[in-house]
Amino acid sequence: MAATQLNNLPSTVQLAENTQPELGLVCITFDKQVRFRTMTRTRYLQLSLSERESGLREIYLHNLQRLHDALTFCQNNNIRLYRIPSGVFPLSDMEDQIGAKILAEINADLGQIGIRAQSLNIRMVLHPDQFVVLSSDSSEVVKNSIKILEDHAHIFDLLGLPRSPWSLMNIHGGKSQRSEQLVKVIANLPENIKNRLTLENDEYAYSAEEIFTVCQQAKIPMVFDAHHHICHENLDSYDDSSVTAMFNAARETWAKPEWQLVHISNGEQAFKDRKHSNLITDMPSVYRQAPWIEVEAKQKEAAIAHLRSWWLMGE
Repeated sequence: MAATQLNNLPSTVQLAENTQPELGLVCITFDKQVRFRTMTRTRYLQLSLSERESGLREIYLHNLQRLHDALTFCQNNNIRLYRIPSGVFPLSDMEDQIGAKILAEINADLGQIGIRAQSLNIRMVLHPDQFVVLSSDSSEVVKNSIKILEDHAHIFDLLGLPRSPWSLMNIHGGKSQRSEQLVKVIANLPENIKNRLTLENDEYAYSAEEIFTVCQQAKIPMVFDAHHHICHENLDSYDDSSVTAMFNAARETWAKPEWQLVHISNGEQAFKDRKHSNLITDMPSVYRQAPWIEVEAKQKEAAIAHLRSWWLMGE
């Protein structure tokens, strides 16, 4: 889509005057109140079957409690968006089925997470790891990517989270110049994956315009990342007209625009530094219109508090 066309797309939702977007906590807290445990595959394979089961059960129960802790933290700090760690229940995909068995055993406890999130009006989302590449030219990589998404979707189902972009699973486009493959694979995904799937632009392989086109064709929402956009396009300001254009274009892909989610991060050492900074000190003006923003900064909840104060001061 041409830039002129993007600029002509309407902004369909406006936040009420003096209303701030909902700012999201990503996975853990900076002050160590919310931390999760894991186990490497290498370590797991060194254990006996009984040791694997006891080890995973201990980790799963610990992490289950940490999810409750995360919801409590969000409740206490007026945060209504929480990104679940992609490895919250590690090694549940192993062929020995031990992790899957434990998840089945704690099914009722998992369901309470979704019930509690709903009662607190907290939106829970997830960003699978970089191994999910649906656009790969390797059939094995695509097959493994779908398996990872199936495992995530299964956990979301166990948590009782809705099969919709409210509880989205967000991925990148993957291998460049493979848009047709990406659309084709998405079309054939199971319903509990596809109905939650969103795509995000990145700094290297897929521009915001390219991901917008894929999302239109695949009929899934786009998560716009302004920092990825300025890095990809080598821009000098978050208020470049193309940022506003892509924000509004992305909104058009959401069947419920009030659910639109965007990402923000700042460069650590320089404006276009790809490494994340501690706090957010620069923000696209158009993000004032964003209903939901995931704050990708190293200091997590401190960055959210800083951004709220910054906006309240009208800076």
